[in-house]
Amino acid sequence: MSPSAIASANALPLVADAKALRTALGRFATGVAVVTTRGRDGRLVGLTVNSFASVSLDPPLVLWSIRKESALAPIFRTAPVWAVSVLGSDQHDIARRLCAPVEDRFEHVSWREGSRGAPLIEGAIAWFQCTPWLQVDGGDHVMLLGQVEESVTAGGAPLVFHDGRFGEWRSHA
Repeated sequence: MSPSAIASANALPLVADAKALRTALGRFATGVAVVTTRGRDGRLVGLTVNSFASVSLDPPLVLWSIRKESALAPIFRTAPVWAVSVLGSDQHDIARRLCAPVEDRFEHVSWREGSRGAPLIEGAIAWFQCTPWLQVDGGDHVMLLGQVEESVTAGGAPLVFHDGRFGEWRSHA
């Protein structure tokens, strides 16, 4: 498709301002995960992300990103271990809770201690326990790459995020 055909087919301009870019990026459906660790004081720390991705199988690496201005960024950037819990389609409430500006994000959230010390969300469909491997500056975010030390999978459909909303994945098989 030619650039002019693409431009005429879309309501958004090709040169994106921040709002238009965010809208365009929202068209990409992603999975939803919760990244967790413990603060130096032992406090549970976690947030909902849709930036989780596989990087490498050898060594086993994953990444996610956090806004540099986030109050949680310094905690995750210095954490000796963090975990990723991939949420299932029935975990909308957990996703919302762990991105809410509340004092105790873990209130009413079932979790268990991972073997490496980071909290794992109960009912998730996959868990990854990671040690920090590399941090990469990415504009207003920092990308945290971790080496997967342990991973576990469970059955169930994933929770997805698309156009600013949580939804369920449906197989077309």
